[in-house]
Amino acid sequence: MEKYAIFQTGGKQYRAKVGDIIKVEKLKADGKVEFDQVMMVGDVVGNPTVAGAKVVCEILEQKRADKIIVFKKKRRHNYRRTKGHRQHITVVKIIDVIGG
Repeated sequence: MEKYAIFQTGGKQYRAKVGDIIKVEKLKADGKVEFDQVMMVGDVVGNPTVAGAKVVCEILEQKRADKIIVFKKKRRHNYRRTKGHRQHITVVKIIDVIGG
C-alpha cells in the first residue's frame, strides 16, 4: 500500500499521495509549496498534527473553478434571484510525502 497523507490548507482537509493532482483554495505562491499542517501520514495519526511531517507540492496553475448557480425563490411572491460564483483555485501536484 502506498503512503498517503491528510493535510489541511484553506480550512479544508485533503487526502494526498505522491503523483496526485489536487485542486485547493487559492495560494499566493508559485513554484513549489510545502504544507506542514499534516493530520495523518500512513498509519500515524497526529494530535492534532504529525510532528515533522510535510507534503511537498508543485503548483501547476492558478485558475477559477467551474461556475455554480445560486438561485433564490419565494413562491407566490414573484421573487426570483439568480447569481453565479466562480471560486479561485490552485492546481497542485503532490511531489513527496515526508514524515510518519
